[in-house]
Order: sequence, then structure tokens, then C-alpha cells
Amino acid sequence: MRILLCCAGGFSTNMLMQNMRKVVQQSAKLKDEDFDFTAIPADSIEDQIDGWDLVLVGPQITHKVDFIKSVLEPRNIPFAVIDKDVYGQMDGATVMKLALVTYKKHQMANQKAV
Repeated sequence: MRILLCCAGGFSTNMLMQNMRKVVQQSAKLKDEDFDFTAIPADSIEDQIDGWDLVLVGPQITHKVDFIKSVLEPRNIPFAVIDKDVYGQMDGATVMKLALVTYKKHQMANQKAV
């Protein structure tokens, strides 16, 4: 799964991304080679969105959700906004759960639509 983290372009999202990677590496069920993570500023999403499976939005840019949604919906790419408290704690495990649940729900919704 290729996970794109959208933020304001700051250092903190890279730290969260590293914590997510550690969760995968320490997991008995998840495999490191099955995941790819990148963090980008929200303003770059239009240029860099192709090829990603899921977008996680940092709470500091919730004011850009409508813009992000307008880029993702035509491409059928799911997204979720990270809770500010989870983000503040740099809780990679909870964010990974959010990513996996969001992606699974999206897949199930697409199957029902077919």
C-alpha cells in the first residue's frame, strides 16, 4: 500500500511517517515491503498524486480538505484526516490503523458499487 501524507510541509509529518514505518517493521502481520510512505505539502498534491493508494491529511491543514477532496475523488483515491491528538502524540500505530481501515472501507465500497 502506498500511503501519501499531506501536511503543511513540516518536519513533524516526516516524524510521524517514520513512526508508522516502525510500526510496520515491528508488526508480525504487516510486511515492510508492502508499504511505501511519502510526506508532501498539500499544495503539491495535484502534481504528485498519481500512483498512491491512500492519502492521510495532517490536522493542521484541515482547511484544505475541500481542495484535497477535489483532487482525490475523480481518481477514486480514499483519504482520512488524522486526529489532532493522535498527530500530536506522533502515534504511528493509531495512524496505521486509520490508514488500513480507511483503505479497507474504500475497497469494500467499490466492490458493492460493481
